[in-house]
Amino acid sequence: MDPAWRQRGRGRGQPQGQASRPQRERAAAPAAESPKTPTASSQSKFEEIRKSNQAAAQRLVQSQYSSSSDDDVDDIVDDGGKVEGKDDPLISLLFSSGGDVTDLERTRQYLSDAFQSGAITCLICIASVKRTQAVWSCAGCFCLFHIPCIQKWAKDSVFLLSSVTDEDFGKKDHPWPCPKCRYEYSPSQTPSRYVCYCGKVQDPPLDPWLLPHSCGLVCDRALNPACGHRCLLLCHPGPCPPCPKMVSVSCMCSKAMPVPRRCSNKPWSCQKTCGKTLPCKQHACNNSCHSGVCEPCPRVSVQRCVCGQEEAERQCASPVWHCQQPCGRPLSCGNHTCERMCHSGLCGACPRSGNRACPCGKSKSSLPCTEDVPTCGDTCDKVMECGLHTCSMRCHRGACETCRQEVEKQCRCGKHTRLMPCHKEYLCESKCPNTRGCSRHQCRRKCCSGNCPPCDQSCGRSLGCRNHKCPSVCHQGSCYPCPETVDVKCVCESTSLTVPCGRERSTKPPRCKELCRSPPSCHHPSRETHRCHPGPCPPCRQACLLALKRCQHPCPQPCHDQVMVKTSDRVLAGPWEQSSEPAFVRKALPCPPCLVPIPTACLGEHEVSPVPCHRRGPFSCKRVCGRTLTCGNHSCTKDCHRVTATTNKLQAGPECVVCEEGCVNPRPPGCPHPCLLACHPGSCPPCQQMTRQRCHCKISLLYIDCLTFRSAEDETKADLGSCKNQCPKQLSCGHHCKDLCHPGHCEDKCSHRVKLKCPCKRIKKVCFYLNRVYSTSDDVIIMCTQHQMMKKQQAELEAFENRQKGRRKKRGKRGEEEAEGGWRRYRVVMVSLGGVLLAAVAFYLIQMD
Repeated sequence: MDPAWRQRGRGRGQPQGQASRPQRERAAAPAAESPKTPTASSQSKFEEIRKSNQAAAQRLVQSQYSSSSDDDVDDIVDDGGKVEGKDDPLISLLFSSGGDVTDLERTRQYLSDAFQSGAITCLICIASVKRTQAVWSCAGCFCLFHIPCIQKWAKDSVFLLSSVTDEDFGKKDHPWPCPKCRYEYSPSQTPSRYVCYCGKVQDPPLDPWLLPHSCGLVCDRALNPACGHRCLLLCHPGPCPPCPKMVSVSCMCSKAMPVPRRCSNKPWSCQKTCGKTLPCKQHACNNSCHSGVCEPCPRVSVQRCVCGQEEAERQCASPVWHCQQPCGRPLSCGNHTCERMCHSGLCGACPRSGNRACPCGKSKSSLPCTEDVPTCGDTCDKVMECGLHTCSMRCHRGACETCRQEVEKQCRCGKHTRLMPCHKEYLCESKCPNTRGCSRHQCRRKCCSGNCPPCDQSCGRSLGCRNHKCPSVCHQGSCYPCPETVDVKCVCESTSLTVPCGRERSTKPPRCKELCRSPPSCHHPSRETHRCHPGPCPPCRQACLLALKRCQHPCPQPCHDQVMVKTSDRVLAGPWEQSSEPAFVRKALPCPPCLVPIPTACLGEHEVSPVPCHRRGPFSCKRVCGRTLTCGNHSCTKDCHRVTATTNKLQAGPECVVCEEGCVNPRPPGCPHPCLLACHPGSCPPCQQMTRQRCHCKISLLYIDCLTFRSAEDETKADLGSCKNQCPKQLSCGHHCKDLCHPGHCEDKCSHRVKLKCPCKRIKKVCFYLNRVYSTSDDVIIMCTQHQMMKKQQAELEAFENRQKGRRKKRGKRGEEEAEGGWRRYRVVMVSLGGVLLAAVAFYLIQMD
């Protein structure tokens, strides 16, 4: 039965997931009611504060140490095949160097607690342990507590146990437990002074260069397990590390030569057959070198029972067995046989031999073993089962009857009395109204003595794991943590992580080194090799390689059988409107167009270029066609296109453009007219057009046959270009040329007669202007006659214009007026210029004379 201090409220000092399996088994024991003390109100407040602090610390630990699957350090697997993923990865890596892991378990536990800040907080007052405060360290879990806190804890624990269990209060020495690991201490072990970790120095001074609460001396504590060596570290908290010394030890079967080994890991196996004789004394051990006693013999043999009456095939490891038959061997008296079941050794003397007493034991007689001892006839006087009265029957064999004397009995609760037979218990019908120790249910027991038993109902409250209910009987305070463990497995279930029940929701699956076994969701026969993982597999990145429908080329794009596609682009009107379909769905997309380059000639066969397979076939290279049209002068200006009904690549076909240009052949020399035909091959026909040009005097427009004019001789061309009128040009002397319209300059040979008033008084004289040499008097004569000559020239010009008017088309009145005004202005200018010219010539001639 559990000690009484374990039957108190479950909340005080309960460890947070650090209890071992025996402690968890003890945690499931029923709880008893704690007596009400004057400090119940303060105690309840303390309990509430402590529970809230523990819950907050537990949530923090779960959020920070829920899983080690995301760390870079792989999980360490222990000897039992379980993944040790609950400790810090650094601790797991530290203790994975080999050797016996079980020897390091205490050190591992202490370091794990230190990393989670459990070793620097007093679990009684929930306050930090400072350097200058007096502390006490538990010998079981090495947790630190304040000296005043642990003294009060020990005193209260002993007081509560004495008040609950002792009828005579304070007469027994009850142990008190550690608040964390429940390691029991006697009252004499209650700490009364502050010592260092190794226990050598009392009240160790604070040294900033040493560990707090350490004396700085060598620890010198005996190592555990005991090996004869002592700890060589300086005074330190927590358990001493395994013995590091090297010793020379032989293997476990003592057959191999000794080798140097760590003292903490001395046992080693040479892997040879053990060969020791088994307890059956017939066979030898066939296992490899091992420690401890050899395993029982696994063979089967025929063996006799202890009494030798039966034989049976049994395990060779258990040769001694008993059958179900009585011994049957004759006793030493010779009258009776042994009635004991199959046994070994001697049967002993006959139980009916020697002096035997009568049934009541008042008289004795020596009779043979074949005769029974007679009754003495006296009163039995044996104390009956009630313990108050004696049997009033005569000496008899067998058990005495039940006591039937009537006595006045008081009920258990002390409220009623009644005369009743002594062997019967008197219980009234009154029910106890008191509340049981659980503070939840009434006693309701009939005729209760006041010491109500513990509540026998099941607690039934949900544990912190929210998976199980408390299996204990109804109790006060919070329930113990769920003692069950859950294996969190990876997807393929080849790797597991053992966590406390309830942590499986927040614990990520362990990292698995096996390959993912999920079947492919696309058309590929297998997925890309990747490690086992939680959640959906990553998208397939293999090439599609499905044969395309048009060309049967394999699709080179990544697999697109499972692609997240947006379902719709519909915008919701507001938060009150809910979409009825998911935003993205997995959907198989069609293969993209084939992009395999296919060498393909363009339509006009200008080039051969690689064309994507989905656009294979003749294509236009966008160059100009360039084929020679039927005219032979131009080429097709269309973009590259298909051409049919041709014999070579240079000849245009019916698909090419039709030449709509004019003839571009060069014209014969001197012909200004273009060819009136469309662009054509060969030479152009003779020109049939009339040439319009001015006559030599630049006054009349003449229309002449172009071919005739171009093929004529020079003299004929001059004759054709003449208007057959008198040349209107003036000679240098001022007179008009008398020749008909002619090319070139007029001959400066004037035969016109003029009247000169010369010194000789002769009036008429032929003027040879170019060959004559004037005298000084000629200048005067010329100046005198200049005015008369200008008038005569104007009259002749007007007569010539009148003759030309008949050949021109009639113009409107307005046009005639404009022409007449223009000629008037022209005449004035011509007369002025002529006068100036004549004056200059006369001056020149005078100078020459």
